[in-house]
Order: sequence, then C-alpha cells, then structure tokens
Amino acid sequence: MFTIYLRVIKLLAPEKGLALVLVIANLALAGVYFVEPWLFGKVVDALASQVHTDAWYYIELWSAIGLGGVLASVLVSLHADRLAHRRRLAIIGDFFAHAIALPLSWHGEHHTGKLLRILHSGSSNLFGIWLGFFRDHLVTVLSIAVMIPLALRMNWKLAALMILLMTTFSVFNAIAMRRTSKAQDEVERLHNAISERASDVFGNVMVVQSYTRVAAEVGDLRGMMKDVLKAQYPVLTGWAWLSVANRTASTLTIVAIFALGASLNGQGEASVGTIVSFVGFANLLIGRLEQFASFISGLFFQTPSLRDFFNVLDTPAAVREIPGMPDMGTVRGEVHFDNVSFGYDAKRPAIRNLSFHVPAGATVAIVGPTGSGKTTALSLLYRVYDPSSGTITIDGRDIRQVDLNSLRRNIGVVFQDAGLFYRSIADNLTLGRPDAKPADIEAAARAAEAHNFIVMKPDGYATVISERGRSLSGGERQRLSIARAMLKNAPILILDEATSALDNATEARIQRALDTLTRERTTFVIAHRLSTVRNADLILVLREGELIEQGRYDDLVRQGGVFAELDAQGRFVADAQESDEPGTGDAGVDLEPNPA
Repeated sequence: MFTIYLRVIKLLAPEKGLALVLVIANLALAGVYFVEPWLFGKVVDALASQVHTDAWYYIELWSAIGLGGVLASVLVSLHADRLAHRRRLAIIGDFFAHAIALPLSWHGEHHTGKLLRILHSGSSNLFGIWLGFFRDHLVTVLSIAVMIPLALRMNWKLAALMILLMTTFSVFNAIAMRRTSKAQDEVERLHNAISERASDVFGNVMVVQSYTRVAAEVGDLRGMMKDVLKAQYPVLTGWAWLSVANRTASTLTIVAIFALGASLNGQGEASVGTIVSFVGFANLLIGRLEQFASFISGLFFQTPSLRDFFNVLDTPAAVREIPGMPDMGTVRGEVHFDNVSFGYDAKRPAIRNLSFHVPAGATVAIVGPTGSGKTTALSLLYRVYDPSSGTITIDGRDIRQVDLNSLRRNIGVVFQDAGLFYRSIADNLTLGRPDAKPADIEAAARAAEAHNFIVMKPDGYATVISERGRSLSGGERQRLSIARAMLKNAPILILDEATSALDNATEARIQRALDTLTRERTTFVIAHRLSTVRNADLILVLREGELIEQGRYDDLVRQGGVFAELDAQGRFVADAQESDEPGTGDAGVDLEPNPA
C-alpha cells in the first residue's frame, strides 16, 4: 500500500520546484503546531511565577510565529489545489495516450466500461492524495517527527505516554488493514463488474429493448449492487471498530497524562506549564494521529483502484518506437515482407515465415480460411504490432527504422467496421487529414458516393452522428469510411473485408467507390469478391499463418492447389448487379430517415 503511495507522490516530479516550496511551507506549519503548546506552557509558568516580562516576551514570540504560520498556510492553500488539479489533468492525458496505444488484443480483454472507471476513479484518487499530501499528510508526519524529540527532552515520562499512543494507533491500523484487504479487493472487482455490465447494456440498448430485457438487466444490476454491499459491510465494520479503539486510546492517554503530570508535579518533576504543554502536545498528537488514521483508511480503500490504474500504465505498448527516427516522407508503395513471423502467443504464432514482394501501385488480394492470419499480416504493415522475427520494408526502408506517425500517414485503411465517432460527419472524414478544406472533403465524399446522402442530413456535413455511426445505414457507414481514406490520400491502401457485411446491391455501389480509391495505389485487399481476385496483380493464399500459394488468378487455378479448390467451392462472391429501381441499395435501410 505504501509503495503505491510513494509512486503517487513521485508523479509530482514534473512540478518538483513548486512541490519543494510547498514542502518547506509545510515544514514551517509543522514548526508552528508544535511550538504553540510549548509557548503556552511557558506563558503559564511565567504568569505563575509573576514574571510578566517573560510572559509578554513569549506572547509576542507566539504572535510572530503565528503570523508566519498564517502566511505558510495561505501559500499551501493557494497553490496545493492548483498543483493537484494540473497533475490530475496531466495524468489523465498520459493514461489516455498510453491506453489507446496498447495492443488490440489487450483491449479485447478489457471492457471499455471497466477502463473508463479505472481512469476516472484512479485520477480522482490521485488528486485526493496529492491534495492531502500538502494539506495534511506532510504536516502530520513533520509535526510528529519534531514533537516527540521535544517532548522527550522536556519530560521523558510524559513523552512515553504519547509514544505508547502512537504505537497503539499503528498496531490497530495494521490489524484492520490485514483483516480487510482481501475483502476490499473483492469490492473493487465487483464495482468494475458493475461498470462493465452497465456499459455493455448502454452499448446494446436496441437489443435489450427488442428482447424485452429492460427489467431483467435492471434486476441483474441491482443484484450485483447487493453483492457489493455484502462484501463492503464487513470492511466498514472493521474500520468502524478501529475508529472506536483509536478514540478510546486517545481518551485514556489524556487522562493518563493529567494523572501522571499531577503525580510528577507533586514530586517537583514537572511544572504546571509543562503539564499544560503536554496536554497541548497530546491533543495535537491525537488530532494528527486521527488525521493519519483517516489517511490510512482512505488510502486503504483507494489502493485497489490505484493498483488497477498503475497496472494499465505498466502494460507495455505493442510497438516500441525508437525516439529520433527519421520521417518517412511520401512513399512510392513498394512493399516487401522478408521471412516475417508473429504471434499473440509465443507458443502459437499467427504468422509464420511470410515472404512476398509487391511493386508500387500493384493490387494484392489476400485469401484464405477464417483464422489464417490475413488481418494480422496486414496489421503488421502499419505497425499495430511488430514482427517477432523478419523484416518488413517499404521502398526498401525497414518500417521499424522510421518515425511511426510518418509510416501511418502513408497507409490508409478501410475496415469492415467503419469505426465512426460520435462527432460530425466532417470531423469523421478529416481524421487522417485535419487540415482538409471543405472543397476537398466534398470531393472525397462525392468520389465515395457519399455526398448525396450527407447533404440530405439535417445539418449536412456538420451533422453529428451517433456512437459508432448507429444512426446511419451499413452502406452509409462504409461510404464514409471510404471517403475518409480517399481524403487521407495515402499511397498504400488496406481494405480489410470492407464490404463483406453488405448486401449485393449496396456492395456494388460501394465497389465503384473502392475502384476509384484504389487507382494508382499499392492496395491490399482481404478479398471475397470474384472480380477483385480475378483482377489482382498478385494473390496471396494463407493457411494457418503460412503463405502456401501466390500468383495471378489464372496461374493459381491451373496449379490445382488450395486456391483452385476454394474457387471451385464458390468461396468468392460473384459480382453484384446494382438495381436501377428507386429506393434499392444499402439493404433498403436508406429508405428510412436516419436521425443524427
């Protein structure tokens, strides 16, 4: 737990100058807190001995020290909050930047709802700890560190009672943490499960409503909430008993100090002022220990969330970019895979010894059964992952030896899932070219046969589409995806089953847009259309991650191998004929209004 706390404090390093100033201010405050009870005792002793000159001296000194404490407090109050807010926003940015660069396989194992909860909960807990560090934690530690030596010097017998109180607090807190830590981990797991379930339902509301699952889903979520409370109550009970034990120890310590002080005073070993000072020390110590106990309690409940937060930050990225790599510039598009292997699991490679050469401007069709490694092979080209062995070059340059962003600027991808954001149509189209002018955006949309349906939307190109483009038909989504790739105008294009989920009429319409998109570009197509396979300059046949055949269509058919067998089985869809009848296309979905 304290290891995590130290890591949280280290995150203040980017503003270590201001943090050091605030530490010094806290040191000053700690000095004020322990000096005040001592001065109080001195004033009492001076008044008791009728030496009013000394009393006024201590009162004036007290006033000066108090004023210094006020100034230090103002400094801490003014800047600690701002520092904590800045660091919180910065760490959210760091977390976001790191998480979206993590492997797709990692994202497949972590639900978006859970990830968002880890982000929000973790950053909020970081903020609270940073603020508490400057406002309470540091002063508490420094006050105790200075107070105990001073108390021992004044009267070790009374100081021993204070040390006993500290020991009692420490033991009680250690027992509470040990007995409830596993239960609190379970509570955090259940909270993450609730976030996952809620996000899952929100993302599939249409399914939930159409299958009359509203009441069932609400009931399931409330059942999960009961499980949370069932796990949380024993933890809360344990910490409630800790609070009672700490309060009891504090009360007994104050009584013991008065009793021992009275006895020592009768023996001439402690003055009234000393007793008053120790009562002040004890009250201050109790207050600080209660603050410290509250801090320990809060950190205990926050630790599982912070552990999840740091686990994400500690997850290595799929691609390690070497700083200072040269910009790739604009490429011609000659691609070469040389003995490339890769596996999500080291024991089961998804790609094995893949080698092929593609001239600039050629069209390559990649075919093979499901799970043969087609998408994985293409993802290596734009470095979603790096090969475990072998080399991939573009125009003769190893893609690992160039700036990653410059590599990806040269590659456009049209996915089977269009991947649209909850933003305007224009914003979605300009993802790969943010500085595109309106005329260029419209030209790309026209080329993708998307302009006509865009201008029919309520706000045209400014229309905000729903999450993942659900307010659009399948054909509309794909045409926007194609327009986005056209606007990017990259010399290398990847079509990852971009039309496989569409009906024939819609596919025919989109195919015209794809034909425009692929001109004069090096194009890789995960193919299922017969025309694509027939017209490809090179066909790569994959099976279980291995390249088993390559060549042109006629040559592969004559060889009578795996490709010829797939072709004979009718694995490739014949070209669709687009209907001339009004209202056809896009599976009829375009006939109905599409609200945005």
